[in-house]
Amino acid sequence: MKKTIRAEPVEACSAHALRQAQGERGLGQRVFSFPIRVYWEDTDAGGIVFYANYLKFFERARTEWLRSLGVEQRRLRENTGGIFVVGETTVRYHRAARLDDELLVTAAVQDMGRASLIIAQQAFLHGNGPADAASSPQSARIGSSAFPAASDRKAGPLLCEGNIRIGWVEASTMKPARIPATILEALKQ
Repeated sequence: MKKTIRAEPVEACSAHALRQAQGERGLGQRVFSFPIRVYWEDTDAGGIVFYANYLKFFERARTEWLRSLGVEQRRLRENTGGIFVVGETTVRYHRAARLDDELLVTAAVQDMGRASLIIAQQAFLHGNGPADAASSPQSARIGSSAFPAASDRKAGPLLCEGNIRIGWVEASTMKPARIPATILEALKQ
């Protein structure tokens, strides 16, 4: 039976409250969130985020989520000979993001198998405007943009959500394989 995560738009709240409001996802893991700013290159001729770029935002958040668990993708290939590849995506768009918007992009395991994972992801409009973020005494720098510290981040309306199935393959042959036990253990933490 396939599980589906359905998220309702969230009013401005702290990232901690966002995690509590959404509850634990899938395998009892908390939701990981990562800040992303919308740049000119992310927008289309209408001045809004080009729809396919949400997949790029989701990829960045998944990569940083794995890194936060001690799973670095380059090392994975070097140490195991395997890599994760995207096999399927389902995306639903709710609202548009625009140039210079700050987003919070989340990632959480929805389902875990021996050779693949389904990751539930969402992109929220950041609750604080650029002026608030830059003036915050507890701001953390991501690239050249200032974002509030994790405890101060506020999530606004839900912009986009999706489920991404990633599979484990042998890098040299691209044939499906079992995800190494050490990786599955890291994901269960």
